[in-house]
Amino acid sequence: MKLGETKTEHMPGNKYNGNSSIPTSRLERLLRERELRKSSRASHSNEATDNNLGVSHVEQYLDGALAAQTLDEGWERPDRIPSRQRLLVVANRLPVSAVRRGEESWSLEISAGGLVSALLGVKEFEARWIGWAGVNVPDEAGQRALTKALAEKRCIPVFLDEDIVHQYYNGYCNNILWPLFHYLGLPQEDRLATTRSFQSQFAAYKKANQMFADVVNQHYEEGDVVWCHDYHLMFLPKCLKDYNSKMKVGWFLHTPFPSSEIHRTLPSRSELLRAVLAADLVGFHTYDYARHFVSACTRILGLEGTPEGVEDQGRLTRVAAFPIGIDSDRFIRALEVPQVQEHIRELKERFAGRKVMLGVDRLDMIKGIPQKILAFEKFLEENSSWRDKVVLLQIAVPTRTDVPEYQKLTSQVHEIVGRINGRFGTLTAVPIHHLEVKLLVLQDVDMVVVLILCLSLEDRSLDFHALCALYAVTDVALVTSLRDGMNLVSYEFVACQDSKKGVLILSEFAGAAQSLGAGAILVNPWNITEVAASIGQALNMSAEEREKRHWHNFVHVTTHTAQEWAETFVSELNDTVVEAQLRIRQVPPSLPVNDATEHYLQSNNRLLILGFNATLTEPVDTPGRRGGDQIREMDLKLHPELKETLTALCSDPKTTIVVLSGSGRSVLDDNFGQYNMWLAAENGMFLRFTKGDWMTTMPEHLNMEWVDSVKHVFEYFTERTPRSHFEPRETSLVWNYKYADLEFGKLQARDMLQHLWTGPISNASVDVVQGSRSVEVRAVGVTKGAAIDRILGEIVHSKFISTPIDYVLCIGHFLGKDEDVYTFFEPELPSDTLGAGSRTKVTDTIKHPGERRPPLKLPASRNGSSSKSSQGRTRRPHPNSEKKTNSHVYGNGRRPSPEKVTWNVLDLKGENYFSCTVGRTRTNARYLLGSSDEVVAFLKELASVSSTPS
Repeated sequence: MKLGETKTEHMPGNKYNGNSSIPTSRLERLLRERELRKSSRASHSNEATDNNLGVSHVEQYLDGALAAQTLDEGWERPDRIPSRQRLLVVANRLPVSAVRRGEESWSLEISAGGLVSALLGVKEFEARWIGWAGVNVPDEAGQRALTKALAEKRCIPVFLDEDIVHQYYNGYCNNILWPLFHYLGLPQEDRLATTRSFQSQFAAYKKANQMFADVVNQHYEEGDVVWCHDYHLMFLPKCLKDYNSKMKVGWFLHTPFPSSEIHRTLPSRSELLRAVLAADLVGFHTYDYARHFVSACTRILGLEGTPEGVEDQGRLTRVAAFPIGIDSDRFIRALEVPQVQEHIRELKERFAGRKVMLGVDRLDMIKGIPQKILAFEKFLEENSSWRDKVVLLQIAVPTRTDVPEYQKLTSQVHEIVGRINGRFGTLTAVPIHHLEVKLLVLQDVDMVVVLILCLSLEDRSLDFHALCALYAVTDVALVTSLRDGMNLVSYEFVACQDSKKGVLILSEFAGAAQSLGAGAILVNPWNITEVAASIGQALNMSAEEREKRHWHNFVHVTTHTAQEWAETFVSELNDTVVEAQLRIRQVPPSLPVNDATEHYLQSNNRLLILGFNATLTEPVDTPGRRGGDQIREMDLKLHPELKETLTALCSDPKTTIVVLSGSGRSVLDDNFGQYNMWLAAENGMFLRFTKGDWMTTMPEHLNMEWVDSVKHVFEYFTERTPRSHFEPRETSLVWNYKYADLEFGKLQARDMLQHLWTGPISNASVDVVQGSRSVEVRAVGVTKGAAIDRILGEIVHSKFISTPIDYVLCIGHFLGKDEDVYTFFEPELPSDTLGAGSRTKVTDTIKHPGERRPPLKLPASRNGSSSKSSQGRTRRPHPNSEKKTNSHVYGNGRRPSPEKVTWNVLDLKGENYFSCTVGRTRTNARYLLGSSDEVVAFLKELASVSSTPS
């Protein structure tokens, strides 16, 4: 990956050196890495030999011979960069099965699974496997002996006791997650009779994941990549990140991920999603599965979905599709082995004059075996001429034979096969053949359907060479999965068909359909008529069309290999970490509480500007519920722990507090009326000291004639968008869809904006401010930063401040449009970039009473009459009422002449200015606080030093 292309000081444990030509973009880095991988594979293409085929190659790989050979050769990437990065592969099961032969004696048998095959040719990483060995080992002596034996195979065991295995693996994984992810739904209560309860299963699931994490942590070295696999370990990324937040963690799901409507039925839905989101990179076989995952995070957790993944408080978890492949060279080379050639010859003799159709599946609920056989029966019914010219070989590997549903499925398949053979065949024997060592034990080949029940793949009853031979002689392969993560049988069939060029009939519900759809005949396995027609199409297809279809799929299978899949995922994971570090540099640091408190204590005239919503409000705890509790959250309430704190801060004569909010005046009155502070409502357009009356700070040229037409639009969309709401304010209008369906809300917002821009506001002087879940229309110039200049003027005159403000604290959860309030006070910015013009002289901000503008024109009310009383309340007081107003606001009944006040309002040094955003990582503020609780804790600290005698 790009580790060699980035600054190594930012990558702990990185063994790569820097490179002078550093790609600047993520895509450039990935493209360069792809070329490097191609070059390295080409330089080692001669290492493969015919003597290292099949399982022997797997054994050699796990024995560490390849690793030793690579290290001895000192293999380097083409650009001379040492390229041995440790990869910890964590899966539920190790690629070996252990059998105990004595107290301290174990025999290990290799399982040539998909993950092993995927990493066979990956020489860029030094892989270690961590997982359960599939056996209970309660004694320490046995554990030590097994650990030592597995170490020789580069495997590290996780020891799970029987109760954990029963509840975690048999219970939560197989009874809850697996059916749900395959759209079979959650089991009913009677199906959980053999387990204690859902809660205990979930507790065991989390405990088992923590046990895996403990083993990973014991063997983790700085710079390692940890790759977690499948639904068994959804909690593992969180466990690992809790241990070490800098650990590179990827998670890949080998099954489908269901739609959000299915996933939301899971009681532990939110916990699982958040645990997976702790990973740096989350991978799926297809884009559909990735899209479902992102949708679940947005709809259930209320997070932001982006084209790159899921974003939460500025942290991005990248989500992408990585279609797995096979080791195609292994299958292609196997066809040249004499043993396979002999199998092919025998099969051709046995099935001479007949077309061979093949199905290879686990005897599982999702594989669609009954649908496949029923479709074949319908084909024979409608095409009598084919009855003695075609045979269907169905290889079925029994799984979970102790589960009643699977026993019922087995009986059903036997019944259908028997019926078909009885109707269309000339059989003299029961058509069930147990496969012992190889496929060629078949005797009664006059059968129409041959059902081969393998004992198990682990028992080697399905010999690899015999399977390759069977693929090679097949004319039509049938894959009718009802729901399948990928289904690599289709890949294996294509890899063995370079000579015959058979036809692949593939279920559209298998993940492989997105990769092999160009050459395969895609079918809906539930539509028996369609599948039967596809069988006829495949059997009657011309040689020219078969070759074209095969070529499309063969190119894909041979280029998108398992090795390419593994290299691409780890490369993307490494780059995701690099990208995350670049993003972190753009996120402001946490507020230095000690420094801010110390400078606060040393200053003489402090100004505290505080937002309200999501800053000083009481948090509403609604775990697992997207959008939260709408009624409680819409009713903004001051955080209960702030009452004494605000009282203490407001009583400090050196401190002036301004609550600057987008909320209306009544909301601020209800929450802050009892404190001695300034309230600035509607983004600072209305201002009052809590002992005085409201006055307006709006510019005199402000035009509000657009309000009525925009209000009608907002009301219309509120009526047509469930759970959205419309907030009419005096200087702006806000439509909020935070609690509505996320996707529908976005569509409605887009439709609304298109209508507004082409209609009501096309010629109006307004700004449209888009929040993450809101649309606000306000007059041009209505921002918190623009209002702060006028607010300062009023505050200076009201308090007769004789010394400049030397400390400013500005904290809020402001929209991007209002973040100009942060830059307004920034001492280090040039004066012409502050956005509010000249702001340092009191004479610039204060208007003489005789210069007051005429009353502000407000829009007519809904009944058509103007709101005179509203005008009288919202504008600045008339000259004849100034004395009464000033007696409340200013205390002495008059204002000083502006000519007498020409000193600078601000004497602010950089170290005395603390701008801080709450919960927003993309900001102009200097610092960051995570939540209103952190704001409360900080203000408590300030209050404690304020009350301490100097």
